[in-house]
Amino acid sequence: MPEARWHPKTARDRLILAVDTPNVAEARAVIADTRGAVGVYKIGLELIYAPGGLELAGELVRTGERVFLDAKLLDIDNTVAGAVRSAVALGADLLTLHAYPKAMAAAVAARGEARTALLAVTVLTSLDDEDLAAAGYRGTVAERVAERAAQAKAAGIDGIVCSPKEVAAVRAVVGPDMLLVTPGVRPAGAAVGDQKRVATPGEAIRDGADMLVVGRPIVGAPDRRAAADAVVAEIAAALG
Repeated sequence: MPEARWHPKTARDRLILAVDTPNVAEARAVIADTRGAVGVYKIGLELIYAPGGLELAGELVRTGERVFLDAKLLDIDNTVAGAVRSAVALGADLLTLHAYPKAMAAAVAARGEARTALLAVTVLTSLDDEDLAAAGYRGTVAERVAERAAQAKAAGIDGIVCSPKEVAAVRAVVGPDMLLVTPGVRPAGAAVGDQKRVATPGEAIRDGADMLVVGRPIVGAPDRRAAADAVVAEIAAALG
């Protein structure tokens, strides 16, 4: 029997905190300030490559926290498969890879019956139509997101990472069962930074997102716990 893959139930479960810090000491401070106030801790590339970053992820797993390993895997099939097996061994609840068909097929096969949920990244929230054209892609962001979401569903991926602006369209493509995880979420009045396709927490939830990734508006807040509580309250209100 396959192990049960985790799905959010409460408003707090739906908040993923992006622990985007340059070192483990700062990450520990963020975690200490927010433990119990967020549902999942996201360990991204900056911290993965920092000394002790993956060890911190394993420590969080062992102490009962939910961990989202945002590795954004993309490589030859054998390398993707090996990385997925390593993430499974670490105990990650969620793991990202780019939504390329061969990479997704390799990841699903390597994950097997393990509990780690695979999330396919469609188009980064820092990109717009002009950025895609400059990179050599045809069509719009919306078209690329819909195409990759359909491919992810066909491959057996558990969820999609897309911007809040595409949530409703992606839900129409993949149906009710796949997790939709949205970065680019900014509370009203927060700085947009380098993101281009953003929404507030309430807007993203009402459009059909299951989980929201929030980083700088919480990590950089004077009172991190209060900032996290405010996002959770907005999620709860949107859920009705």
